[in-house]
Amino acid sequence: MSDSTPVIEVRNFTMRFGDKVVVDDVSFEVRPGETFGLLGANGSGKTTTVRALLGIYTPTAGELLVHGRPFDPAGDYSLGYLPEERGLYRKERVLDVMTYFGQLKGMERSHAALWSQQFLQQIGLGDKANAKLTTLSGGQQQKVQLGVTIMDNPSLLILDEPTKGFDPVNRRLLLDLVEAQRAAGATVVIITHQMEEVERLCDRILLLKDGRAEAYGTVADVQDAYGAGIVRLHFSGRLPQEQGWRPLTLERNYAELELLEGTHPQAVLRQLVDADVEVRSFDASRLSMEQVFLKVYGHAPGEAVAA
Repeated sequence: MSDSTPVIEVRNFTMRFGDKVVVDDVSFEVRPGETFGLLGANGSGKTTTVRALLGIYTPTAGELLVHGRPFDPAGDYSLGYLPEERGLYRKERVLDVMTYFGQLKGMERSHAALWSQQFLQQIGLGDKANAKLTTLSGGQQQKVQLGVTIMDNPSLLILDEPTKGFDPVNRRLLLDLVEAQRAAGATVVIITHQMEEVERLCDRILLLKDGRAEAYGTVADVQDAYGAGIVRLHFSGRLPQEQGWRPLTLERNYAELELLEGTHPQAVLRQLVDADVEVRSFDASRLSMEQVFLKVYGHAPGEAVAA
């Protein structure tokens, strides 16, 4: 297999449960060494796709390949999978649980124990090695689960909502750990509602809606597909009537303007100057991924929506 061969290939994947179509004719690939985001609202088919990829579900149609072949749990994969539903032996000691999972991955017991101790020190849980998992907070247990996932530096990581329930400090710690795996050569697939994480981490993304591929490509390509960009400005005076833009936020001295297709930021700046608006700051950027998500779904990522 050449270095250019996709790590993951999904071709015309469809998944039905009874009469309900959960995933409908989805195709994508994940390339070696990239961080790939699998995005969408709850029920859009993200977790179902991962479960079919890993052989937990049998696809109704299509082909799902890992390193060029259907996934075999007994195969010689270097894979770390963090499922949406976390699961550890909560009545056992932290170090014993981590060592056990390391052995399941083929590590020698002494190596697994040493790796686990070093990881616990790194995440600030060195004093919890001999504590039972039930005595740890939910966030601490999630850190241990992540450690189990990245043990022995797998070449492919699949992380389903890895920062769910984390505070900002622990989210940053986790993302740093994921980035370290990526820097060491791992391919990372991340399922997340955190759009700022997508912008910071992901090379390419697949955005699902109602089981179908809504957008697929680099983060920048997807952002550009949903709008010409955003202008943020601090100003004094009265903004002229919109020409090539519409206001997203309009306050006394601050505005966020969405550019319409074909409008360049410099054209907006000229309009403002010609209208005698005093522009104190002017920043142009692409739509954020959260704004793209809002355009697709009409609500923010992770926001509860009434049925």
